[in-house]
Amino acid sequence: MVDKSNLPILISAAAAISGIILGWLGRSRTVRQDTVDEASQDARLRADMEYIKRGIDDVRLEQRAQGQRFDALAERVTRVEESAKQAHKRIDRLEAE
Repeated sequence: MVDKSNLPILISAAAAISGIILGWLGRSRTVRQDTVDEASQDARLRADMEYIKRGIDDVRLEQRAQGQRFDALAERVTRVEESAKQAHKRIDRLEAE
């Protein structure tokens, strides 16, 4: 049997050991939770980056299409100007007659 004089020492040792074990378990749980949080944050960051990349690609495509429309419109304006010039020449000839 345990001597009553050693009982406080045994209780202190048991408390210290249980404190160490509980501290270690808490630390390992915190490390696991931190790892999960970091992985989650990393996944969100990657998803956000992909979303931004797709948005930039869409803007580039729209800009390219807008440039093509502008080129087509510029060509049409040139043709209209040439047509107007020819019409003015015909009008001037008719007025001269």
